[in-house]
Amino acid sequence: MSADIIRRACKEVVKRSATFLLFSGLSSMFIFSCTSDSYDQGEGKYSNVLADLSELTVNAEKQAISFVTDDGNSYTLTKPFSAEWIKTADTTYRAIMYYDKEDAGRAKAVSCSPTATLSPVAHWRYKKLPQDPVGLESAWLAKSGKYVNLGLLFKSGYIDDEEGIHAIGLACDTILTNNDQTTTAYYRLLHEQGDTPEYYTNRRYISILLPAERPDSVKVGVNTYNGNVECSFALSH
Repeated sequence: MSADIIRRACKEVVKRSATFLLFSGLSSMFIFSCTSDSYDQGEGKYSNVLADLSELTVNAEKQAISFVTDDGNSYTLTKPFSAEWIKTADTTYRAIMYYDKEDAGRAKAVSCSPTATLSPVAHWRYKKLPQDPVGLESAWLAKSGKYVNLGLLFKSGYIDDEEGIHAIGLACDTILTNNDQTTTAYYRLLHEQGDTPEYYTNRRYISILLPAERPDSVKVGVNTYNGNVECSFALSH
């Protein structure tokens, strides 16, 4: 893939994602404090801490200062933080927030990991449409209605002492008008395993940023190790 269509994972939610995102198979590319693969499972060292996919606000000094969860709850951080992966000032990042609630509308950050965000791209814009299989653990529509979230399982390994790289994208195959005059968009998750071996499995959460001019429903196709799975979501306007 050419450099102009490759972008790193965890771009700002306010921008369109690139054609493909790259991420490391073993661990998140950018970490604040530490990370956990146990988000929504109630496992691991963060089991007593709240965890939410969120929109994280960054100020002019590249410090995270507040966040809004997918449930629509807003919190100001009692202690702003910086992180290596926060590269842009005055913007919003998509992230998993691990936090403790304090008084009304305030929270203490325990950990924060950026989350890859995809926007649908017309299928004809891709030079290729790879669909190497992944594991699909969960899929849900955020209560905010802005995102479809996917819990995916990637098989990974090392190549010459370096972590293997996956590429992911999201193709929009078509938008159809149904008999009742509603519209449905058909999306397809793209995944390129490349030369990455399949020695172990890692969980990753991917968010699909839905377009502002949204259809009435979307269907997301994912090629899994057990065959193709189509996830359907009705959208409100």
